[in-house]
Amino acid sequence: MAAATFSMCGRPGFNCSTVGGMFNVRQASEAYALPGGPANLLYRGLASAVSQVFQVDNKSEFLEQVPHRRHPGILHMKMVKLPQEVSNSARLLLQNSSLRQLEEKVQALTNYLWSRKCPMEDSELQTRATQLEERLRSKVGPPTSEFQDPDKKTELEQKLQQKVLTLLRKTTYHWQPLSYNEDQSLVYLASRLAGEYAALSRVFHEIRKRVPDFAPYSLLDFGSGVGSVTWAAHTAWGETIREYVCVDSSASMNLLAELLLKGGSDSQQMCIPGVYFRQFLPVSPKVKFDLVVSAYSLNELPSRSHRISTVETLWRKTNGFLVLIENGTKEGHHLLMEARDTVLRAKDKVCHDPRPAHVFAPCPHQLPCPRFSWMKPLPCNFIQAYEPLPFSWNKSVKLERFSFLIMSRGSPPDEARWPRIVQEVQRRTRHVHCRLCCSDGSLQHIVITRKYGRDLYRCARTSEWGDRLPVIQSSMEGDPEADGTALEEDTEPPAVEKT
Repeated sequence: MAAATFSMCGRPGFNCSTVGGMFNVRQASEAYALPGGPANLLYRGLASAVSQVFQVDNKSEFLEQVPHRRHPGILHMKMVKLPQEVSNSARLLLQNSSLRQLEEKVQALTNYLWSRKCPMEDSELQTRATQLEERLRSKVGPPTSEFQDPDKKTELEQKLQQKVLTLLRKTTYHWQPLSYNEDQSLVYLASRLAGEYAALSRVFHEIRKRVPDFAPYSLLDFGSGVGSVTWAAHTAWGETIREYVCVDSSASMNLLAELLLKGGSDSQQMCIPGVYFRQFLPVSPKVKFDLVVSAYSLNELPSRSHRISTVETLWRKTNGFLVLIENGTKEGHHLLMEARDTVLRAKDKVCHDPRPAHVFAPCPHQLPCPRFSWMKPLPCNFIQAYEPLPFSWNKSVKLERFSFLIMSRGSPPDEARWPRIVQEVQRRTRHVHCRLCCSDGSLQHIVITRKYGRDLYRCARTSEWGDRLPVIQSSMEGDPEADGTALEEDTEPPAVEKT
């Protein structure tokens, strides 16, 4: 048996016995079982969980100032509701339109956008065609006497190529760019405005909660659509933002977003000042913005090279935070991890900003995503409840399932290493199951009970999916998440729940 010294509750020199480097809670409690003695400090103090894998981070002594239900790792929001101005404007525009069968069109567009995949690269398509051709040739068998006739040989080759093309069409996702006219823009407004606003509100809330001093002056919205980013940013930071540059290639979308800001009528003034609409990104690399956002837009770019080029441009224009949001599917997660690697590895020929890139959220590390390391990758996604537009076919509450990435400039804060809860917290009698993405790039499934410390237990019990557990990782003795049951498959749109 070896001896070790731990520091708990700011009291150095508390000697505990260890066995093989693992803290023996039972022996320590039996040895110091006097009222008010070290054992009492052990349980009441900021103790460890799961054999010293995690310890509550008490550098700021936050638990002496706030209750556990509001510990600094709490980031989740309750139901999000659209501002009354934009809700009224959206209803007015939809009621005055000539759209028919709006409910069916909204459902069809929602399903299509949720199932939308990345465009296949030419190299991938060529590889798949070669594999199909080889498979078909193997079924035909070795050449026969029929191949001696040139005409017959040409005919058979043509049939083979036709079969390859037919199989490619059946087995390959056919990506095509989306173009929005006036009617399609209104359908997008009805189907996506409230959900996008909810996801953006949740992401902006995290920046405000963790960096309360951040007060952006300018915002760039790439792929602005109906203007959900503008509304969510204005709700988060109010009059602090003086300039909103909204970039969307669709003139119909820009016009609709402007009408929303004007209360549905061209005769009124925009209720949010300083909003400008463009169809192209600003060219000059010297034009920078405190907050740069791209929400549900990366999948609309035609190739990987276009996505990488766009992300690099957006990062060059970022002075504070770059926020990227996509559907909470495998495709959406893949797009964000591609963008994450692009920013972390970006090397401009001309350095316009020497500050390094840092992953602000949701990852507590800058290592490869652990969900990509499995044989069956699963998306890292989160949910936000929101109140949809008040139409008869809508439920009272819906859930937006989304993936997000926040990149920042400069060095990360000390608390950036707190692990993220990446699945719904399972509360059971006298214990809590938490699945965490940790600072060492691993997924951990920990079971927290009261005996590991009252503070840690209550913090875990009041946390939700997407929150950060205010603990520090002291060793790697926990059980890594090794199964494929962490999240549901993304084969269907997000479920709808009632209050």
